[in-house]
Amino acid sequence: MAIFSVYVVNKAGGLIYQLDSYAPRSEAEKTFSYPLDLLLKLHDERVLVAFGQRDGIRVGHAVLAINGIDVNGKYTADGKEMLETDTFKLHCFQTLTGIKFVVLADPRQAGIDSLLRKIYEIYSDYALKNPFYSLEMPIRCELFDQNLKLALEVAEKAGTFGPGS
Repeated sequence: MAIFSVYVVNKAGGLIYQLDSYAPRSEAEKTFSYPLDLLLKLHDERVLVAFGQRDGIRVGHAVLAINGIDVNGKYTADGKEMLETDTFKLHCFQTLTGIKFVVLADPRQAGIDSLLRKIYEIYSDYALKNPFYSLEMPIRCELFDQNLKLALEVAEKAGTFGPGS
C-alpha cells in the first residue's frame, strides 16, 4: 500500500507545498472473451481475481474497469472530503483557517484521516512556528520536509497513527 502524493493548498487556492512520494505502478489492459478461465470475486467493493492465471493476470489482481470506470465521492465527518476511484483515493482536510491538506493514496491504505491530522500538526509545528515562514507563501523548511517524509513512512508501514504519535 502506498501514499502517492501530498499537497498543501492555501486559502486563496494556490499550491504552497507538493511532495510526490511514490512511483506509479504499471497497469495492463487485457481483453478476454467469455467464458473466462479466471474466477472473480467481490471483496471490499472491488472485483478481484480469486483463481487462475493468464497472460500476466494473477490471483489478487483487481479488475479496474469493465466498460468504464466508477468514481464515487464522499463527504466525511470532520470536514474531510474523499474522491475514490479504482486506482487511488483523494483525501482532503480543510482547516478552520482555510488551508487544505490533500493526500493521494492507494484505495486500500488505512489511517489516512489520522495521517491528515498528523500532517496538520507537522505544518503547525515546523512551518507556522518558523520565524522565516510567511503565511500563504510556499513552504521551504527542511524540518517540515523531514518530518512529513517520516510520517508518510510510518503511515505506509503501520497504516495508522495512534494518539500521541
